[in-house]
Amino acid sequence: MRTGRAFAANRLLKRNFFVLVWKRSKFPKAIPRVMVRHVNSPAARFLHRKALARWSALAERADRLDLGTLKALQGQARRLRSELDRFLFVAEDRLTLPYLGSSSFHKPLHTDWSWRPQLWRGAIHPPGRAAAPSQAMFGSEVKLFHDCRISEITVRQIRNTRERDLAPYGLRMDVFRFDGSFLSLVLDLPKEAVQGLKRRHLIRMNTVVEMEKPLEIFARLNVRHGPNTEQIVRELPLGEDEVMVEFDLAYTQMNEKRVEAAWIDLIFEGPEMNQVILRDVNFSRRPRAEL
Repeated sequence: MRTGRAFAANRLLKRNFFVLVWKRSKFPKAIPRVMVRHVNSPAARFLHRKALARWSALAERADRLDLGTLKALQGQARRLRSELDRFLFVAEDRLTLPYLGSSSFHKPLHTDWSWRPQLWRGAIHPPGRAAAPSQAMFGSEVKLFHDCRISEITVRQIRNTRERDLAPYGLRMDVFRFDGSFLSLVLDLPKEAVQGLKRRHLIRMNTVVEMEKPLEIFARLNVRHGPNTEQIVRELPLGEDEVMVEFDLAYTQMNEKRVEAAWIDLIFEGPEMNQVILRDVNFSRRPRAEL
């Protein structure tokens, strides 16, 4: 009885397989949705076991196959490996913590705007540059500036995988010989950052910084209002991985009715022969408590 049931089940699975093949030939655009919907169905598991058993048996007999057959199977195996590698690359990237696109981080009470730049939130293309020139863009919001005659600066986006990391990606900057007078990263804040911006606002920047040797880093907030630009400079504390600085707009002469744009300059003093990793950079805005 058990053998008869198994035989009937195999016939049913094979018939379902041929139905799927027929649908693919007749409706080529519908088959991906069918396969995704039934990815863990009995038929899908059966086909997976059969394919795995086939390639396992071929691997065992590879040294005894004739060269014509071996060459044909080699082409099939390479095409299969290409698709498997493509799937694994995307799957491992999406399933590695922290998850892609994450905008979660600690925000102060009464925060009315928060933001993590794209470079620390999702993959950019290209992921980096060697001998990066001045004004090189990384993503759509970060730009590198320097005045070196010969650039020996390498900048690359990296994947964060530590348990304590909240940002999916980080930025690594390797500086070798440095013959310039300044090195900075400019982060353009989105339009939402300046909508409703008042002098009673505090803008907070949180960063997670790693470096090979001590390095002075300054953050400068620039707010353009009409023909004028207000600037506030803060030095990032040395010796701490997680750093927070705040910009109090009460000490500026900003015209609240004419605010147009804002950006942050991260300025690196004496970066020669050093590696700096910015594991995270995020911003938040909140009104100051009124007494």
